Amino acid sequence: MAIVRRYHMRKDETREILGKLSGELEDVKKIMQGAIEVQELDSGEKIIAVEREPILMLHEGKPVPLLTAVENVKLKKVVVDMGAVPFVTKGADIMAPGIVSADEKIEAGEIILVVDERHGKPLAVGRALVGGAEIKGPKGKVVKNLHHVGDDIWKSSKKAD
Repeated sequence: MAIVRRYHMRKDETREILGKLSGELEDVKKIMQGAIEVQELDSGEKIIAVEREPILMLHEGKPVPLLTAVENVKLKKVVVDMGAVPFVTKGADIMAPGIVSADEKIEAGEIILVVDERHGKPLAVGRALVGGAEIKGPKGKVVKNLHHVGDDIWKSSKKAD
Protein backbone atom coordinates (compact mmCIF):
# COMPACT_ATOMS: atom_id res chain seq x y z
CA MET A 1 0.00 0.00 0.00
CA ALA A 2 1.45 3.31 -1.04
CA ILE A 3 0.59 6.96 -0.64
CA VAL A 4 -0.46 8.14 -4.08
CA ARG A 5 -1.32 11.72 -3.18
CA ARG A 6 -0.49 14.02 -0.31
CA TYR A 7 -1.90 17.49 0.19
CA HIS A 8 -2.53 20.03 2.94
CA MET A 9 -6.06 20.07 4.23
CA ARG A 10 -8.05 23.22 3.52
CA LYS A 11 -9.29 25.22 6.51
CA ASP A 12 -12.94 24.40 5.76
CA GLU A 13 -12.10 20.67 5.59
CA THR A 14 -10.23 20.95 8.89
CA ARG A 15 -13.22 22.66 10.54
CA GLU A 16 -15.52 19.94 9.22
CA ILE A 17 -13.31 17.15 10.62
CA LEU A 18 -12.92 18.96 13.96
CA GLY A 19 -16.70 19.30 14.11
CA LYS A 20 -17.04 15.52 13.80
CA LEU A 21 -14.59 14.97 16.67
CA SER A 22 -16.97 14.96 19.60
CA GLY A 23 -17.63 12.63 22.49
CA GLU A 24 -14.96 9.94 22.74
CA LEU A 25 -12.83 11.62 20.04
CA GLU A 26 -12.80 15.08 21.66
CA ASP A 27 -9.16 14.59 22.76
CA VAL A 28 -7.99 14.36 19.14
CA LYS A 29 -8.73 18.08 18.73
CA LYS A 30 -5.85 18.82 21.11
CA ILE A 31 -3.31 17.07 18.89
CA MET A 32 -4.65 18.51 15.62
CA GLN A 33 -2.38 21.54 15.85
CA GLY A 34 0.12 22.32 13.12
CA ALA A 35 0.34 21.32 9.49
CA ILE A 36 -2.56 18.99 8.72
CA GLU A 37 -2.35 16.94 5.56
CA VAL A 38 -4.38 14.27 3.84
CA GLN A 39 -2.61 11.18 2.57
CA GLU A 40 -4.57 9.27 -0.06
CA LEU A 41 -3.57 5.64 -0.31
CA ASP A 42 -3.76 3.56 -3.47
CA SER A 43 -6.61 1.61 -1.82
CA GLY A 44 -8.70 4.79 -1.77
CA GLU A 45 -8.46 5.23 2.01
CA LYS A 46 -7.66 8.69 3.36
CA ILE A 47 -5.35 9.25 6.30
CA ILE A 48 -5.15 12.55 8.19
CA ALA A 49 -1.69 13.40 9.47
CA VAL A 50 -0.53 16.21 11.73
CA GLU A 51 3.06 17.26 11.18
CA ARG A 52 3.38 14.11 8.99
CA GLU A 53 2.30 11.89 11.91
CA PRO A 54 -0.76 9.79 10.89
CA ILE A 55 -3.50 10.13 13.51
CA LEU A 56 -6.87 9.51 11.85
CA MET A 57 -8.40 7.60 8.98
CA LEU A 58 -11.66 8.51 7.34
CA HIS A 59 -14.06 5.56 7.37
CA GLU A 60 -17.26 6.29 5.48
CA GLY A 61 -16.47 9.98 5.92
CA LYS A 62 -16.14 9.70 9.70
CA PRO A 63 -12.83 10.12 11.58
CA VAL A 64 -11.43 7.01 13.28
CA PRO A 65 -8.22 7.20 15.35
CA LEU A 66 -5.31 5.09 14.15
CA LEU A 67 -3.60 2.62 16.46
CA THR A 68 -0.46 4.74 16.26
CA ALA A 69 -2.36 7.60 17.93
CA VAL A 70 -4.69 5.85 20.42
CA GLU A 71 -2.52 6.81 23.40
CA ASN A 72 -3.77 10.38 22.82
CA VAL A 73 -7.44 9.37 22.87
CA LYS A 74 -9.58 8.10 25.75
CA LEU A 75 -11.46 5.30 24.01
CA LYS A 76 -13.53 2.78 25.91
CA LYS A 77 -11.98 -0.69 25.80
CA VAL A 78 -12.93 -4.25 25.04
CA VAL A 79 -10.47 -6.91 26.25
CA VAL A 80 -10.21 -10.11 24.20
CA ASP A 81 -8.70 -13.45 25.22
CA MET A 82 -5.41 -14.54 23.69
CA GLY A 83 -7.20 -17.07 21.45
CA ALA A 84 -8.94 -14.20 19.63
CA VAL A 85 -5.73 -12.23 18.98
CA PRO A 86 -4.69 -13.97 15.71
CA PHE A 87 -8.16 -13.52 14.27
CA VAL A 88 -8.44 -9.85 15.28
CA THR A 89 -5.01 -9.07 13.80
CA LYS A 90 -6.11 -10.64 10.51
CA GLY A 91 -9.11 -8.30 10.36
CA ALA A 92 -11.88 -10.44 11.82
CA ASP A 93 -14.73 -8.72 13.60
CA ILE A 94 -14.84 -9.35 17.34
CA MET A 95 -17.21 -12.07 18.49
CA ALA A 96 -18.81 -12.18 21.94
CA PRO A 97 -17.23 -15.48 23.10
CA GLY A 98 -13.72 -14.04 22.74
CA ILE A 99 -14.37 -11.10 25.04
CA VAL A 100 -12.98 -11.21 28.57
CA SER A 101 -14.25 -7.80 29.70
CA ALA A 102 -15.74 -4.62 28.32
CA ASP A 103 -16.57 -1.14 29.53
CA GLU A 104 -20.23 -1.22 30.60
CA LYS A 105 -20.73 2.36 29.32
CA ILE A 106 -20.06 1.45 25.68
CA GLU A 107 -22.92 2.49 23.41
CA ALA A 108 -23.82 0.88 20.11
CA GLY A 109 -22.11 2.75 17.26
CA GLU A 110 -19.31 4.09 19.44
CA ILE A 111 -15.63 3.89 18.39
CA ILE A 112 -13.78 1.58 20.81
CA LEU A 113 -10.32 0.11 21.34
CA VAL A 114 -9.72 -3.66 21.36
CA VAL A 115 -6.81 -4.84 23.54
CA ASP A 116 -5.38 -8.24 24.46
CA GLU A 117 -5.85 -9.65 27.97
CA ARG A 118 -2.22 -10.50 28.72
CA HIS A 119 -0.42 -7.24 27.93
CA GLY A 120 -3.23 -4.76 27.29
CA LYS A 121 -1.70 -3.97 23.88
CA PRO A 122 -3.96 -2.26 21.33
CA LEU A 123 -4.98 -4.71 18.60
CA ALA A 124 -7.76 -2.91 16.77
CA VAL A 125 -10.04 0.08 16.63
CA GLY A 126 -13.64 -0.80 15.96
CA ARG A 127 -17.26 0.27 16.12
CA ALA A 128 -19.43 -1.30 18.80
CA LEU A 129 -22.41 -3.09 17.29
CA VAL A 130 -24.15 -3.50 20.66
CA GLY A 131 -24.08 -1.74 24.02
CA GLY A 132 -21.58 -2.56 26.79
CA ALA A 133 -24.00 -4.69 28.78
CA GLU A 134 -24.62 -6.94 25.75
CA ILE A 135 -21.02 -7.25 24.53
CA LYS A 136 -20.13 -10.21 26.76
CA GLY A 137 -23.01 -12.29 25.43
CA PRO A 138 -22.84 -15.98 24.54
CA LYS A 139 -22.56 -15.54 20.76
CA GLY A 140 -22.57 -13.15 17.85
CA LYS A 141 -20.57 -10.35 16.31
CA VAL A 142 -20.30 -7.43 18.73
CA VAL A 143 -17.55 -5.16 17.34
CA LYS A 144 -16.87 -4.24 13.70
CA ASN A 145 -13.10 -4.20 13.13
CA LEU A 146 -12.23 -0.94 11.31
CA HIS A 147 -8.44 -0.85 11.69
CA HIS A 148 -6.08 -3.44 13.14
CA VAL A 149 -2.43 -4.24 13.72
CA GLY A 150 -0.90 -5.44 10.47
CA ASP A 151 -3.48 -3.97 8.07
CA ASP A 152 -2.38 -1.81 5.14
CA ILE A 153 -3.14 1.44 6.96
CA TRP A 154 -1.11 0.31 9.98
CA LYS A 155 1.81 -0.66 7.73
CA SER A 156 1.61 2.63 5.85
CA SER A 157 1.54 4.67 9.09
CA LYS A 158 4.55 2.72 10.40
CA LYS A 159 6.49 3.58 7.21
CA ALA A 160 5.71 7.26 7.79
CA ASP A 161 7.48 7.14 11.18
